[in-house]
Amino acid sequence: MAHREMELSLEQWHRFNCDIARRATGLPVAYITGHKEFYGLDFLVTPDVLIPKPDTELLVEHALKEIHSRIPDTADYAQDFMYRMIDVCTGSGCIAVSVLHELLNKASGNAGYRTVTLTDISPEALAVAKQNAERLLGQDAMQGIRFLQGDLLNSTGTEEKYDLILSNPPYIPAAEVTELLEDGRKEPRLALDGDAGDPLSKDGLAVIRRLILQAWEHLGAGGLFLCETGEYNAEKALLLMKAAGFREVTAFRDLSGQLRLIQGRS
Repeated sequence: MAHREMELSLEQWHRFNCDIARRATGLPVAYITGHKEFYGLDFLVTPDVLIPKPDTELLVEHALKEIHSRIPDTADYAQDFMYRMIDVCTGSGCIAVSVLHELLNKASGNAGYRTVTLTDISPEALAVAKQNAERLLGQDAMQGIRFLQGDLLNSTGTEEKYDLILSNPPYIPAAEVTELLEDGRKEPRLALDGDAGDPLSKDGLAVIRRLILQAWEHLGAGGLFLCETGEYNAEKALLLMKAAGFREVTAFRDLSGQLRLIQGRS
């Protein structure tokens, strides 16, 4: 309707009607088109990954703020930037790739990015993340990124330490996930169900409980853990973080004013 001067071919008309039929089942537009904008970048998405949400950009913003505060203004981002970062439950890779894309714009090379890790329990999701990294960061940058398949931080070496741990893990209670998926959205339950792996958990924090303890073990001195969570369990997640030993424990609100992002320093 916006381009009445254009004539659709029969193939285009058929595809349009097929897409409308798919949308009518509840399938999100992002899964139909295979693309979703996030932090100004065009990410590939499939039903194997969670569709990137605007509120998650808050995590990217705070990650960049932390990195810039730790790297001197005089540092050469290409040669001196040896910041150890890991994105746990990376999904489409939107968090780590957005952070790296912003940093690489300030660099003349990729030598400083040898310690960036993306990990996910789903090999299919990890494949999507790798595609996005290749498309948006370029082949040169890929030499400085590794992709590990496994449950949370279990895929990394037990002695590995990081300066920054980022994660948007599953945090929705299992019962609510079941209701959400009834609308046909087809997002992977694995990326939503925060009670997975613990039949006694009802608050959506089973995964985050394990992640907080692992993050504490894997953070280097003064390192920061940034984790997205739900507005209904963020305060409880903060208590878990304090109990684990984190300091400077803080929560941040999303675009709608709901508690969304928690952080703690080792």
